[in-house]
Amino acid sequence: MRLPGSRPQEALSTDCGDPWGRGGALQARAAGVGPPRVPALGSSWTHPAWPGSRGSSPLLAGSLPPPRPRAPLPPSILGLLQVTQVWVRETWLGGTAGEMWGPARARSGDRSERGPGSPGQVARGSRDDSSPQEPCYPLRNMISKSPPLCMRPAGWKLLAMLALVLVVMVWYSISREDSFYFPIPEKKEPCFQGEAERKASKLFGNYSRDQPIFLQLKDYFWVKTPSAYELPYGTKGSEDLLLRVLAITSYSIPESIQSLKCRRCVVVGNGHRLRNSSLGDAINKYDVVIRLNNAPVAGYEGDVGSKTTMRLFYPESAHFNPKVENNPDTLLVLVAFKAMDFHWIETILSDKKRVRKGFWKQPPLIWDVNPRQVRILNPFFMEIAADKLLSLPMKQPRKIKQKPTTGLLAITLALHLCDLVHIAGFGYPDAHNRKQTIHYYEQITLKSMAGSGHNVSQEALAIKRMLEIGAVKNLTFF
Repeated sequence: MRLPGSRPQEALSTDCGDPWGRGGALQARAAGVGPPRVPALGSSWTHPAWPGSRGSSPLLAGSLPPPRPRAPLPPSILGLLQVTQVWVRETWLGGTAGEMWGPARARSGDRSERGPGSPGQVARGSRDDSSPQEPCYPLRNMISKSPPLCMRPAGWKLLAMLALVLVVMVWYSISREDSFYFPIPEKKEPCFQGEAERKASKLFGNYSRDQPIFLQLKDYFWVKTPSAYELPYGTKGSEDLLLRVLAITSYSIPESIQSLKCRRCVVVGNGHRLRNSSLGDAINKYDVVIRLNNAPVAGYEGDVGSKTTMRLFYPESAHFNPKVENNPDTLLVLVAFKAMDFHWIETILSDKKRVRKGFWKQPPLIWDVNPRQVRILNPFFMEIAADKLLSLPMKQPRKIKQKPTTGLLAITLALHLCDLVHIAGFGYPDAHNRKQTIHYYEQITLKSMAGSGHNVSQEALAIKRMLEIGAVKNLTFF
């Protein structure tokens, strides 16, 4: 009996192909290994494999809606599913095609050998009309017949291997670095003239960009308004020594920078976060690259780049071989913290008797540089960094003088010179992490900062504020 709107039994048996082979499903069912049949509406049946099945369970005709027609799957899709199942079993689960198809085909083969007249045999390609028809779900049947991956011995080995690889990768990342890096895309960020000045005004107030970046000799002849502070916030008491230095150095900014309508700058710190950052190519694309102290470039080009437009330093942090770590046109900018710093640079450039005392660390006694590459940083930037960013008192006791780091000075300088400012390699490890190195090129820890006069916690807050208002953008994790 067929309900109105339903399809014939023959259509149901061939709608989605025969995943067991032509007539294979019927043979397998005859052998007792095929999926259970779904009875036709109005019939009663009992499935012996269902626990608790007691007698017949009538399904009244018309109590359920007629089956919705299903579009047949293309033969190519069915073939692909069969091949994929065989490949997964043989390659990944350690099984063979025989394990999947062997039992059913063997049992059906046993029955086919009995001859055409043998009881229970179904001819190949024929249909057993005495048994109800079943819906065809090839993909579900194939999946249901494959045990879960973790239930097979080979599956356990595969999962264990994947877990081991994951653990090793995580351990390697943590052992090499304590953070991940998020470099900006290589596509150039739009540069708007005056943008950095506008945002920096939120930090420094209404300050004038007319302040010169480097000191020049003419400003110290017939000085009408002498500096109000001693070094490092001013030059009071060091004017005579400074005049001799300015007479042999220069103050100009290269024309290649001055002619730019919009200056894109990056301040490259010395922090350990630059290690394995692969930022070298991105750093080299900026118009102005500012580096600090004796941070090396040779051997670290992939992470820190090779271009150096300016390098801020003081005598104790000067590199012993400046030509190796700088470009031929690099500007070497002296940051004077004390009067002896002026004395050192004068003796070096004028080849006078060297000064060996008055430094916390012995500076180079021979420093092969061109005097026309040397600049003297205007103490104005030290003053506004100490006052506006760190809220330090302008007049401090001689023995307890706090001062900004060269890194914070470089960012302050960049906000004055450039229209777009990015930073990289800034930030110190947490105070409790005493074993983490603070530089990308040497194995020294935060302990070395003790007694330096730098408040690194306060500077970290100042840089975070710059990031929040968008005055600078960070290329590395801070």
